Amino acid sequence: MPRVRLLALFSAVLSIASFCHAQTATGETLMLDLPRQSQHAVVMQRIGITDITVNYHRPLANGRQIWGKLAPYGQVWRAGANENTTITFTDPVTIEGQALDKGTYGLHMIPGENQWTVIFSKNATSWGSFTYKQEEDALRVNVKPQAAEAHDALAYDFDEVKPDSAIVTMRWDKVAVPFKVQIKVNDLVVASIHRQLHGLNQYYWEGWDDAAGYFLANKIDLDEALKDEELSIQAEERYDNVMNKSHILEAMGRKQDAEVARDKALGMANALQLYVYARGLQGEKKQDEAIVVFRSNAKKFPDFWTSHLGMARVYSSQGDFDNAVKEIKLSMSGAPDANKTALEGYVKRLEAKEDINR
Repeated sequence: MPRVRLLALFSAVLSIASFCHAQTATGETLMLDLPRQSQHAVVMQRIGITDITVNYHRPLANGRQIWGKLAPYGQVWRAGANENTTITFTDPVTIEGQALDKGTYGLHMIPGENQWTVIFSKNATSWGSFTYKQEEDALRVNVKPQAAEAHDALAYDFDEVKPDSAIVTMRWDKVAVPFKVQIKVNDLVVASIHRQLHGLNQYYWEGWDDAAGYFLANKIDLDEALKDEELSIQAEERYDNVMNKSHILEAMGRKQDAEVARDKALGMANALQLYVYARGLQGEKKQDEAIVVFRSNAKKFPDFWTSHLGMARVYSSQGDFDNAVKEIKLSMSGAPDANKTALEGYVKRLEAKEDINR
C-alpha cells in the first residue's frame, strides 16, 4: 500500500476514534459545556456541624424497565448517570452502624430484588462504574430496598432528619434505597468549641457564653459549662452571661448560688431583658413570678414600651381589659414599627375581653 494512502487511512481511524471518545452513546459531547440528557443535581444536609453532600446526575426512566434490566441485578451500578455519583462527609460518620472517615467517595450500588449493596469507593473521579474496582472500596453496606411512588427522574433525599442522624434515600422508578448516616455530634462540637476558643474568640464574652450554653442545653459537662461561663463573665460581665450562670448553677443543684446569680442578673437587666425574662416565666407556668417582674420593670423603666406591654399583661391577667388596652396604646407610642402590628392585634383581643396571656 502506498505510503500516502496508509497515512490517510491512519488519519481517518484517529478521527473516528476521537469522535467516538468525544461523545456519549446519546450523542452528548464531552468536550463542550452543553445540555445533558441526565441533568446535574446537588443535595446537601447539615447534621450538627457536619455537611453531607450528594453530587449526581439524574437519568430519566422514560417508561423503560429499570431494575433487573437497564440496571441488572447483581451488577455494580453507577447510582446515577455520567461522572461518578459522589457523597462527601466533612466529618467522620457511621453508615448503617459502620465507621467511615470524612472525605469524598464514589457512590455505587449493586441492585437486588430483596437486598442492595451500597458501596463507598475511594475513587470518586471516574466515569460511571465502568472502571470500578472492589479493592478501592472504603466501605460496603447491605440495605433493604423499599417500594416507592414512581420517580421518573432519579433523586436523592434526606429523610428522617434528627439531631444526630439522617436517612439518605435514592429513589428511581418505583424503588427507594435508604441508608442511615449517624454522627457523633456532641464529640465533634466539643472538639470544635475547644479549637475555636484557642483563637480570637477567647477574648470575647460571647464565645465562652455560647460554649457554656451548648454544654448546658445538651447536659454534657456542667462543670465545664460553669468554667466557661465564668470566663465569659471575666471577659465582660453582662446580664446574659450572669443569667446563664444562674441556669447552670440551678442545673447543678446549687439552688442558693443560682438565686444569687439570678438576682444579680436581674439587677443588670434592661427593660427588654426583664420583659423577655418574665415571658419566659409565663412559659414555665410561673405566672405569679412573672407578674412580679412585669411590675418591677414598670417601676424601674416606667417609660419604656415593653414596660407598658408587661403591665398590659398584668391587667389582662386580672380581667381589667380597659386598663390593659390603655397600656398597650402607651406601648405602641414607643414601640418599633416592626412590633406595632402585633400590638394592634393585642388591642383587638383585649377589646373582645380576651386574655392576651393565653
